[in-house]
Amino acid sequence: MCPQRVGAPNRRQAEIELTVDKGKVEAGRQSAPLCELELELKRGESAELFKLARVLAEEVPVQLTVKSKAERGYALIAGEEPGAVKAAPVALTPDWSRQAAFQAIARACLRQLVANKPATLRGDPEGVHQMRVALRRLRAAISLFADMLRDPQTEEMKTQFKWITQELGPARELHVFISRVVRPLAHGKPNGPGVAVLAKDLQQRREEAFACACTAVESTRFRRLVLDTACWIEAGDWTRNPDDLTRMLREQPIVGTAADELRRRWKKLLKAGAQLRELDPQRRHKMRLQAKNLRYASEFFAGAFPGKKAARRRQRFVAGLEKLQDALGELNDIAVHAGLTERIVDAQDARDKRREGRAKKAFAAGRLSGHEEARIASVLKDAERAYGGFSKAKPFWS
Repeated sequence: MCPQRVGAPNRRQAEIELTVDKGKVEAGRQSAPLCELELELKRGESAELFKLARVLAEEVPVQLTVKSKAERGYALIAGEEPGAVKAAPVALTPDWSRQAAFQAIARACLRQLVANKPATLRGDPEGVHQMRVALRRLRAAISLFADMLRDPQTEEMKTQFKWITQELGPARELHVFISRVVRPLAHGKPNGPGVAVLAKDLQQRREEAFACACTAVESTRFRRLVLDTACWIEAGDWTRNPDDLTRMLREQPIVGTAADELRRRWKKLLKAGAQLRELDPQRRHKMRLQAKNLRYASEFFAGAFPGKKAARRRQRFVAGLEKLQDALGELNDIAVHAGLTERIVDAQDARDKRREGRAKKAFAAGRLSGHEEARIASVLKDAERAYGGFSKAKPFWS
């Protein structure tokens, strides 16, 4: 280790300790190379720490890490490949300010995003899925705290989150389509003309989509996004907005805001679900997002409502939401799969110039579309039952 103190180039003269740690992590007979650069703010504002980090990132391809040396050692002992990482609970308390609560929630989302990069690069579909979950949770958190995040920097961050979400999307959509729809049909007897050909074609598209996702995750743009997100969470413009109202919102205790947001979103979802059967696919998709965001909010704000009674109610509330979200998710998958099959039929793929091959694939795509459409009535009933169960759950915030 080589600790050094450096002065950041600014008038405030922040003092930052830079430690270079180079060597290897050893666990029994296993070892892995280690090269870490750690920055610690000794004096000054945290924004200066991130300014220095950005300067270093322009010179050296550094990237934010979320695993400790001990965690890497335990993984070596177990001989584990980096697996997908699910969202971790956020440990906040009722007396926390809204600023502190948002920062804790956003940190957890960023940690999940970064922790799933290795699994994604290994081609693990669950890694891609969990990166998308992390981004959805972060965007949901921004929505929950929107009134204190009204600044150009936050808008730019939202644009960057949208970019990486879109880069990961096709890989996830094709994986779900192949594993849940195409593969079961392809393994059926008889599977009809073109199904095997279509399955092979889709598998190739899936591999290309995963390659694009990996390219995005390994890109300089993503590296900068991760670092900029950390900076935005800890010392973004929103944390220093001098507007009196915005400052008051940042300083408010989280418990009141949490209860208001949960109540408002709960009532909105109940209203939408009361006419579930009449909703078209687009409005069902909107209801699915409402259910998902309410579930995320329920998980984020769990610590704001302590006690055994609140915990029991929250468990039942979230369980009901999960069932409703799953059923609405299936309905949305059917709509997404319909769009995929249409694009397959419409595409004039250079890999299959023979008219007979295209006709077979079009026939197989029609079978897939029909198979999915036949499920709508059954899945819609599941969604109505799930809504009925959820509507009986008592709110845990009152």
